[in-house]
Amino acid sequence: EDPSLERHFKGHRDAVTSVDFSLNKKQLASGSMDSCLMIWSMRPQMRAYRFVGHKDAVMCVQFSPSGHLVASGSRDKTVRLWVPSVKGESTVFKAHTATVRSVHFSSDGQSLVTASDDKTVKVWTVHRQKFLFSLSQHINWVRCARFSPDGRLIVSASDDKTVKLWDKTSRECIHSFCEHGGFVNHVDFHPSGTCIAAAGTDNTVKVWDVRMNRLLQHYQGNAVVNSLSFHPSGNYLVTASNDSTLKILDLLEGRLLYTLHGHQGPATCVAFSRAGDLFASGGSDEQVMVWKTNFDAADYGDALKTQKSGTSVDGTHHTLVEMDCGVHLKKTKTQDSGRNHVQQEEETSLANTLEHIIGQLDVLTQTVSILEQRLTLTEDKLKECLENQQKIIQNKTS
Repeated sequence: EDPSLERHFKGHRDAVTSVDFSLNKKQLASGSMDSCLMIWSMRPQMRAYRFVGHKDAVMCVQFSPSGHLVASGSRDKTVRLWVPSVKGESTVFKAHTATVRSVHFSSDGQSLVTASDDKTVKVWTVHRQKFLFSLSQHINWVRCARFSPDGRLIVSASDDKTVKLWDKTSRECIHSFCEHGGFVNHVDFHPSGTCIAAAGTDNTVKVWDVRMNRLLQHYQGNAVVNSLSFHPSGNYLVTASNDSTLKILDLLEGRLLYTLHGHQGPATCVAFSRAGDLFASGGSDEQVMVWKTNFDAADYGDALKTQKSGTSVDGTHHTLVEMDCGVHLKKTKTQDSGRNHVQQEEETSLANTLEHIIGQLDVLTQTVSILEQRLTLTEDKLKECLENQQKIIQNKTS
């Protein structure tokens, strides 16, 4: 069954910039250019809270892992921490000297990482509400910063066209990914922590392995990609683009699964719920939409189990495929339902043919993937042999 629109929230008075679900899915937070933060209740007939405090556009919002706090960043250069209740009290963090574009809690809820147009990434303690340190090697606005699931790494994306990987303890930049042809709008860690995905103004989504620092996948779209979110299983990625669409990518197959039309104008932000059964999107049309994923639960139930029990999920990553996926079947959802049968039949046979081709491609892809694994093994073995030889030579000479 295809993803479907579940709820529709209207209340913002300007473009929506950011959306995030609370842990229990009872609440959804959104930030907007109207300087407000809204907390929507997912239960019917419950009223929304509008939080006022920022003096300018709210660029980003995120619930803490427990759901007891919401962080927001604004064009007024401040970060606020809110208690998402009737009172809507908040405390202010000041250290950035320009627009704050991104806020993100570490998975233990103890730290907050923020990114700003002042070209820095900053880390704060949540409870003592203290600024800890800055990471400053970007040479242009920093659009996004995220902690890795284990909290040891930070990834940041900038208008300097780079994605940087930082070690939180040493505060060093470990690696810069420079393959983007434009500004990098958004970046996030795969739930396993072994990969990152980045979205850019060059209309691409790129997935890198952070252990080997190499490009695993490249998806070429036809519009600027503003935001992305990994499904908790790690098998899917949802993106929001300037062509008003949301796209769901199947990472294991390396292809586009769905294109969803709902927003009028650019889709600015998108986020899966923590359980993965819903995702929310926001747009410059001032609307917040909540979608049901309707993925077959069997597709990702097992993957979730393995991750929760802490077993290694490395095995699944070898199936991430290095290929450009602009050619695959687009299952496009449109609001148009009154189509005639002949057209539908033609489409069905075409879809079947395409499915068959994709089946063949998948087989090829898997073969390539297996070959690649073998090559890597061979390379490793070769490296080992050479290292041993070096050692023997050294021993002889010494």
